[in-house]
Amino acid sequence: MIQKVMADGSAEKELLSSLRERSEETDHRVSETVRAIIDEVRARGDAALKDYAERFDGSSPERLEVSREEINDALTSADPKLVQALLNAQEKIATFHQRQKREAFVDLQADGVILGQRLRGLDRVGLYVPGGTAAYPSTVLMNAIPAKIAGVRELIMVTPPQNGQANPDILLAAAIAGVDRVFLCGGAQAVAALCYGTGTIPRVDKIVGPGNIYVATAKKLLYGVVDIDMIAGPSEILVMADGTANPRYVAADLLSQAEHDRMASAILLTDSEKMADAVIEELEKQTALLSRREIIEQSLKDWGAVIVCRDRTQMVELANRVAPEHLEVCCENPLEYVGRLDNAGSIFLGNFAPEPLGDYYAGPNHVLPTSGTARFFSPLSVDSFIKRSSFIYYTREALSGAREDIELLARTEGLTAHASAVSIRFEKE
Repeated sequence: MIQKVMADGSAEKELLSSLRERSEETDHRVSETVRAIIDEVRARGDAALKDYAERFDGSSPERLEVSREEINDALTSADPKLVQALLNAQEKIATFHQRQKREAFVDLQADGVILGQRLRGLDRVGLYVPGGTAAYPSTVLMNAIPAKIAGVRELIMVTPPQNGQANPDILLAAAIAGVDRVFLCGGAQAVAALCYGTGTIPRVDKIVGPGNIYVATAKKLLYGVVDIDMIAGPSEILVMADGTANPRYVAADLLSQAEHDRMASAILLTDSEKMADAVIEELEKQTALLSRREIIEQSLKDWGAVIVCRDRTQMVELANRVAPEHLEVCCENPLEYVGRLDNAGSIFLGNFAPEPLGDYYAGPNHVLPTSGTARFFSPLSVDSFIKRSSFIYYTREALSGAREDIELLARTEGLTAHASAVSIRFEKE
């Protein structure tokens, strides 16, 4: 079901290389299809959205926009226990993200110089939320809450219709999170609509949220015309476990990611071969009882691995090389590893911090960099929805003091007009 690799300096490198190739593969046919959809939506707007809805969803909804009354009804008609669970999660997510807010500043320097930075939320943000079998209300909370804290003026959600209607759990989460408008539209065409605007759907400044390969490809192709959160790949988890870990817990956590899809990756790093064998045995036992067994088995076979390391230092080195989306540390004294683990989307410490805790409830964002991009990308945050502008004020005397340096630098770069823009202010009138 899952391969076991002894870390001898070459075997693990070959394995990790294959994982990188998995994330770098591009289906050119998908890109061509998505490009054609983008061009159609840009040219024909709502008419193209209607045609694609009939083609991909079976029918076009009577109205693209979900009314505020329908959104509020989702809140009042939902299971009260689900409502309370989402409210509890909302509180924890909001509390965590409130601490990410930055302050604008003004620096009043001597000699007539004022420098500063202004912060404000983006004007309008688009949130894509899958609406079929992968309808995740938790994703609405994770994307919408930091956007609202950042001060985004208008949050627009698009989600594919089911029989002409929005998924009620998605609408419930939208009502709780404060989403401003909801439109029934999915796929690459929805991303294009958010990017360029149509007669009905407004143009946004940034698009966030997960989706299938067509949605991800559309976001990638449109980046630069509109901002995006990140280019996300298949889900992944890496667990570091020493001999003190519970193999049943470790196996369950690996499976929690393997069930996402056949391209998901689940990797165990351990310095104990006994632990490695025990986890493999548990994987087989637990998989047999799970509803998404076929997906899990394919995921573990193609992209899963149990790597036996010589010691814990090598475990840390490999974890930093993989730079996983989710990193669990099921080791004795897990807090000791925090300062050594530099590349990970989110780190889960100890035997009682399983990955689903971060997916739904704890507070840190679950929108995380994948495919090794945690080396340079960060989780979605309040900063993701903020733009910054600097400002500069100099008196004539202050500019005079800087004049010689500025003119020298400008002339060195061959930009004489730059130098002149300074010197002209000191010519005798």
